Amino acid sequence: MRLIAEHVNVDFPIYGTQRSFRKALFERAAGGVISSDARNANRTVIRALTDVSFELHEGDRLGLIGHNGAGKSTLLRTLAGVYQPVSGRILVDGVVTPLFDALPGLDSEDTGYENICTSAMLFGLKPDQIEKLTTNVEEFSELGEFMGLPVRTYSTGMTTRLGFAFATSIEPGILLMDEGIGAGDARFADRAAERMADFLARSRIVVIASHSDRLIRSMCNKAALMHTGRVVSLGDLDAVLDEYHAFVHGANLEWAQQK
Repeated sequence: MRLIAEHVNVDFPIYGTQRSFRKALFERAAGGVISSDARNANRTVIRALTDVSFELHEGDRLGLIGHNGAGKSTLLRTLAGVYQPVSGRILVDGVVTPLFDALPGLDSEDTGYENICTSAMLFGLKPDQIEKLTTNVEEFSELGEFMGLPVRTYSTGMTTRLGFAFATSIEPGILLMDEGIGAGDARFADRAAERMADFLARSRIVVIASHSDRLIRSMCNKAALMHTGRVVSLGDLDAVLDEYHAFVHGANLEWAQQK
């Protein structure tokens, strides 16, 4: 099983941003590299990812770290096929399980059962797999009769528990996660932590984006530091996290320019 990025570049076109103050605003929000489009004077292009390359094999757990707008979530979504590179390519040998939204396709008017079925079909599961998954979600979420009621009748904690139970019932393969998955109320937390550990252990490759050292250290065996859409350091967990903190705390004022 492999996940490979080869010289990946991703652009986001923004229209109607010719005025300087609007361009400055987008630059602050995006964190990427902004340029004008020579073919369209009314269009600005944000280079969200620049020349991103790495190769992951079975057993790799990669933590993406960097400030807001560094490109972590964009990279995850590109690996999942949500965004297409304008150049370069993503090579996937295995099944990708993107968990950016614990319960994709959630419809508040549908019941818990119906939402499980819809989300499972989005993952390409077959009827017999959906039946087994539904039983697993029902047992772990402990929602009882609420499973047959519209999700709009659920509390926030109940909805989170439904999503967590669903997300961790999927056979992960190549797992892509953004900041982890919420587990709901405190009483549920211990069971959720144990289940998440088992879920990660079943994953063949993991890529997770987070601001948390603790989360990265607990889940990953290597790290990638991102800045303005580039992977500027990749490798040893401690070395990459140390470099990140040097940048954050201003210990190396020339860091960003050097990168």
